[in-house]
Amino acid sequence: MSILNVEHLTHGFGDRAIFEDVSFRLLAGEHIGLIGANGEGKSTFMNIITGKLMPDEGRIEWAKNVKTGYLDQHAVLKAGMSIRDVLADAFKPLFAMEQRMNELYEKMGEATEDEMNAYLEETGTIQDLLTNHDFYMIDARIEEVARALGLLDLGLERDVTELSGGQRTKVLLAKLLLEKPDILLLDEPTNYLDEEHIAWLTRYLQEYENAFILISHDIPFLNSVVNIIYHMDGQYHSLDRYVGDYDKFLEVYEMKKSQREAAYNRQQQEIAELKDFVARNKARVATRNMAMSRQKKLDNMDIIEKVYDKPKPEFHFKVAKTPGKILFELHDLVIGYDEPLSSPLDLSMERGSRIVITGANGIGKTTLLKSILGLIPAISGSVELGENVEIGYFEQEMPADIDTTCLQEIWNEFPGFSQYEVRSALAKCGLTTKHIESKCRVLSGGEQAKVRLCKLINRESNLLVLDEPTNHLDVDAKEELSRALNEYKGSILMVCHEPEFYESIGAKVWDAGKWTTKV
Repeated sequence: MSILNVEHLTHGFGDRAIFEDVSFRLLAGEHIGLIGANGEGKSTFMNIITGKLMPDEGRIEWAKNVKTGYLDQHAVLKAGMSIRDVLADAFKPLFAMEQRMNELYEKMGEATEDEMNAYLEETGTIQDLLTNHDFYMIDARIEEVARALGLLDLGLERDVTELSGGQRTKVLLAKLLLEKPDILLLDEPTNYLDEEHIAWLTRYLQEYENAFILISHDIPFLNSVVNIIYHMDGQYHSLDRYVGDYDKFLEVYEMKKSQREAAYNRQQQEIAELKDFVARNKARVATRNMAMSRQKKLDNMDIIEKVYDKPKPEFHFKVAKTPGKILFELHDLVIGYDEPLSSPLDLSMERGSRIVITGANGIGKTTLLKSILGLIPAISGSVELGENVEIGYFEQEMPADIDTTCLQEIWNEFPGFSQYEVRSALAKCGLTTKHIESKCRVLSGGEQAKVRLCKLINRESNLLVLDEPTNHLDVDAKEELSRALNEYKGSILMVCHEPEFYESIGAKVWDAGKWTTKV
């Protein structure tokens, strides 16, 4: 049974086409992975099918009475709400039903016999619905999902505005799962999640009976939960369906690409031969008709488009002069804001080290990085930087209210660059002319990450401090970042939740769970 049909969808921004006459269908029980390079329209597609964005052309048709749940990578939570309030909000329709039922009970005292029968019938229906949806076990269900995603450790009465990016993602995900929608729409749900909770989400989705559409650049995660791939192809503005996981898609896609290239080459050879025949024979009376016939064939030919490999990003980190043997030392350092997040830390990092900080969300990994960098004051203790340490810092996110274009953002950082140098630097990071001239805030998460990387690779450093550098990056960018970090002659201190990535650069693990004051 088809739950969602998208037909003849066309959409773009200005003169930049994203989809051209694409179709899509979602069948009951399908677990779909929606893939494509950064900026090719995955989140736009989600916004179109959820009605947040109107397409230029096309028809989107959902089956009747289908309840969708959308985890949006840009979703926000309101100040003043506790975690429990947000999770209870998942049951808002049931609370509305209960209120209606109580109103009917109040009316029964003055009802006529006919009204009484109508009221009894409606309250009976509502009672059945509430029972079927486990209304009287809401608190138990909230605690069950909150425990699975590590939210009980944070305290369900905690204000959501106090939470880290990863914790907010977990709250939104928990709310979504409590809503029990017929269709889950998940936009990069593993960003900011730690390994333990990615494993839990993997098991949940593997056992999920209903359909879902998942956007993710985490290939091991994708392979373990999806059975259909839809690929957004930026060159053809198309959306193509493949049966199987990501690895199977890659195998079939490479085969199709080879076939397209072979067909293009055959046609180019045929075109050359036809043009040559026409040029040699159109002036001769005896062969003019044959030449005209071949010219007509040329004029009516459907030209096969040349297959272009999408330009891949290139990252080359500039290395500053060699620092002293010790890059930094922590002396009884206690990190935190209003309250301590760690026991006193006595740690040091030597030149040439590669270290990844792991552990659950909200236990102070980012806070530790910012404390070492001097961006936030420690509660107590001290940080001593070594001699000649030049730090390159990659933040998790750009400010939400950023109002500059990519061009301005790089120019502000490197005012001595010419316009050509700025454009060239951004292009090397995988950004097109359209992206370069756009405001940063309208770019996808992956495109914004490439702008931040552009700043990083164009400044000399001997210690890279990277906070979740793989979040939002597509497969090509992630592979190139891994290669560039392996090539880098300096030292690396990083927060990352992808073992496959930090193991690829040979990082030693610091487990923040061993010193955190959080459970």
